[in-house]
Amino acid sequence: MRFARYGLAAIGLIARAAAADAQAALERERRSMVERQIVERGVRDSATLRAMRTVPRHEFVPAQFRGAAYADSPLPIGFGQTISQPYIVAYMTALLGPAPGARVLEIGTGSGYQAAVLAELTDDVATIEIIGELATSAQERLRRLGYGRVRTRHADGFYGWPEAAPFDAIIVTAAAGFIPPPLVEQLRPGGRMVIPVGSIYGAQFLVLVEKAVDGSLSTRTLLPVRFVPLTGDH
Repeated sequence: MRFARYGLAAIGLIARAAAADAQAALERERRSMVERQIVERGVRDSATLRAMRTVPRHEFVPAQFRGAAYADSPLPIGFGQTISQPYIVAYMTALLGPAPGARVLEIGTGSGYQAAVLAELTDDVATIEIIGELATSAQERLRRLGYGRVRTRHADGFYGWPEAAPFDAIIVTAAAGFIPPPLVEQLRPGGRMVIPVGSIYGAQFLVLVEKAVDGSLSTRTLLPVRFVPLTGDH
């Protein structure tokens, strides 16, 4: 019996060591992802880079794709949706640059990864997902990983979250044919919105929308992208 107990203890030590090695390997992959995919492409915002190094992307992809969690590509998460390419997540986050305390709205929760990245930058993040199953699983995942302060809602993101407005920043992670007027209205003067605009069958471009203090708008087209479409009754 004594040898059996020692044997079980040894097995436990080996299992813990293996788990620690696996965790260290994932952290190395994450650091490499940031340096090679993000920094080398010109993203320099230190807060964004810290968030990308911190959030465990592998926890936000289906189990069968975890081996590719830190690859330079989007990945399917079910229901015809994807988790965006790491560079695009970092690029859009850096464009908004939310300061601590900023109120941020995300349209298109998906797996919850972008919301978690934003939650590393500010305590006030709200996110909307139109697909009920994804909204529920993302909420559970965010809570499990320590991002329970992120407010989640199952709704049509085209209409935003009026009760929580105005927002200092809005990020849309699905392509719209045009910039949704309700989101423009809910953007605080002095705020920024980044949104992919275009057709699912044609060209899409990432657009930065800035609302001046007097309420006037300016837009800037940044780079070609490919996102799943923004859906809903609109």
